[in-house]
Amino acid sequence: MSTTQDMSPTVASSRHPELVLACVCACTILVVGLVAAINLAVPMLAASGLHPSSSELLWIVDAYVVVFACLVIPGGAAGDRFGRKGVLIAGLVAFAAGAAFSAASASVPVMLIGRAITGVGAALVLPNCIGVLVHATAPERRGGALAIWGAMSGMGGLVGNIAGAALLTTGSWRFLFAAIVPVALLCALGVTLTVRRSSRSARTLDPAGTVLLVAATVALLIGIIEGPEQGWSSAVVITAFAASVVLSAVWVVVELRTRQPLLDPRLFRIPMLSGASLGMLVMFFGSFGLFYLNASLLQYGRGYSVIQTGLAIVPMTVPMMLGARFVPGLVKRIGIPLTLSAAFLAIGIGLLGLSFAANQPYVVYAAWLVLIGIGFTLALPCLTAEITAALPSEQAGVAGGLQSATRELGSALGVAVVGTVLTASFTRHLPATLQHQDPIPRTVSEAVEAASNQHAAIIDAFTTGADTALRVASVVTLLAGVLVIAVATQASRQSRERKAAATAAATPNE
Repeated sequence: MSTTQDMSPTVASSRHPELVLACVCACTILVVGLVAAINLAVPMLAASGLHPSSSELLWIVDAYVVVFACLVIPGGAAGDRFGRKGVLIAGLVAFAAGAAFSAASASVPVMLIGRAITGVGAALVLPNCIGVLVHATAPERRGGALAIWGAMSGMGGLVGNIAGAALLTTGSWRFLFAAIVPVALLCALGVTLTVRRSSRSARTLDPAGTVLLVAATVALLIGIIEGPEQGWSSAVVITAFAASVVLSAVWVVVELRTRQPLLDPRLFRIPMLSGASLGMLVMFFGSFGLFYLNASLLQYGRGYSVIQTGLAIVPMTVPMMLGARFVPGLVKRIGIPLTLSAAFLAIGIGLLGLSFAANQPYVVYAAWLVLIGIGFTLALPCLTAEITAALPSEQAGVAGGLQSATRELGSALGVAVVGTVLTASFTRHLPATLQHQDPIPRTVSEAVEAASNQHAAIIDAFTTGADTALRVASVVTLLAGVLVIAVATQASRQSRERKAAATAAATPNE
């Protein structure tokens, strides 16, 4: 998305900017919260009349995030081209339609269509919330408004967990989707009544670049998700990975030749941008991999109700609420590389600690969640600032879209990778009688239905699989964090060298 025109001081602000801020924050919480809320419904969906396989269950979770991630940049461009208010309202209506479709679904394919439609709506909503907010707020108040919006976007996961848990206490996953419909429509009404129309730009939408990027990402995730189900050497998986590589290469060639590319690949030559984008992806890889596991682990392993599960994640958000305002000062004192080092170390160690806390008292489990929350609190402002600072102000929209895209893509990859590791380990640790079945049960509900007298052993197998998946997520986070920190260090060194050179050039020769 592009907010360049709106950044101009000549853009008129709204007569009621507080109402606009409240409205776009509600829209943001809605689309971000659904990413977290769906994880709470996984056990219900697994045992539902849809009878999803393990890979289909992952796609029910991931279809929304994949479409969301792939279309968030073109969604912002559509707002610039056709009007942010109109596209935001269209996104909320599409979001409601997709939720209604999901609530009424009688089969997995229909559910996946509904989830994809909801993802399209979210991709139109999130980037245009920023554009609308910038247009509605006077320049002197814009920074504070964007800070509040950013905090609300970070709280979306918490709200999604608690609200989703409350809705799922009805005992039906359908009610979760049905309840979203009136909320989304009320948000659309709020936008209609409070937001003014903004100017449009002549920016093209780059349909070729959009289609190629979406296709490459979907092919990659097909390979990841179908690996354990079909076999990593199967034709489906190998074809998916090969298609992803080819499509990505074609996307790069097309974008380099396009006059107004969706996302110029040359931008990733900037160390700060590439490192921060990778860091954002890795951070949300770990967080949403955790959300996916945590919901089922607490319900199966500890016997928690859905409302207890939703509230159990709250300790992770405490550092975010209390510590975020201190991070800019910390960065000024110790620098971005050291701050990111502490962040990824906290996230990686926290995930590893959780993998040994499944059978320990909840207070131990909560302590590891707090440590992970500290890591997120330190990393998110640093990475956001790096992505924004890496590009000139006239490309602020690209920076915002890239931040959202890497965030959602990381979420999708986290659920896919962690979910596949969970399934592989779970099936390997099932009782011998179940391992000889054809096909081998791949979810807890399938295994319990096949051997209800071995419930305890099945839950132990699931817990073991979840612990293994958390350890994999920990290792990936720590290793990728090392790469992110190395790039951040290089970018900081280059920045200091440029400042020193500029200072030397400005000093007159004596």
